[in-house]
Amino acid sequence: MAERSPTLAVRVWGPYACFSRPELKVERVSYEVMTPAAARGALMAILWKPAIEWEIEAIEVHAPIEFFSIKRNEVGNRAGTPSADVIAGLAPMPPFYIDDNRQQRVTLGLRDVDYVIRAHFTFTPLKGERDNLGKFLETFDRRVRKGQCFEPPFLGAREFAAHFGPPLPDRSPIPLTKPLGFMYHSRPRGNARAPARFFNAKLVDGVMRVPPFSQAEPAPEFTP
Repeated sequence: MAERSPTLAVRVWGPYACFSRPELKVERVSYEVMTPAAARGALMAILWKPAIEWEIEAIEVHAPIEFFSIKRNEVGNRAGTPSADVIAGLAPMPPFYIDDNRQQRVTLGLRDVDYVIRAHFTFTPLKGERDNLGKFLETFDRRVRKGQCFEPPFLGAREFAAHFGPPLPDRSPIPLTKPLGFMYHSRPRGNARAPARFFNAKLVDGVMRVPPFSQAEPAPEFTP
């Protein structure tokens, strides 16, 4: 069995969030709760090393679930990659007209979110001789207390910045129980092209438990 850390906790909150449901192809509609993938991304922004891998155990909801809606103009295509002749200055860069690629999209996101992520890390085959539990536990605790991170964490979309810190002792999950539907879990480590795994998510007394990857299921057939 792989060596693992004890369960760690970090509070993550922010004014806006959007954890998009995959079955809705065009418009962005958020789950009611932060997804394990978003939680893992927040933890990796705080502490990431090739020697460790984060595994989410549970996500606690500490603020009422409130939605907001915005409509904005977005660009439907990307500008083309410059050719060798363009880079060498032998040809002009083809123009890219935003007005020809503009489209309106609606985002149904979350407002004033507040979560506590509970997770642990395991060691990967890239663990070095100097890598040990004590080293990473002390580093994680220090970085959470001081607000240090490799890059700013975000809540589902990079424009929705996240704050983080230790959990508040006087806060508890909201008293809400409801099904959340199939939610993205993750992919096998080191294989971004492998089929995604999902799990049947539900909120029980404000807590969403996340099963191990071995218990996740192949992608369901979403109906557009």
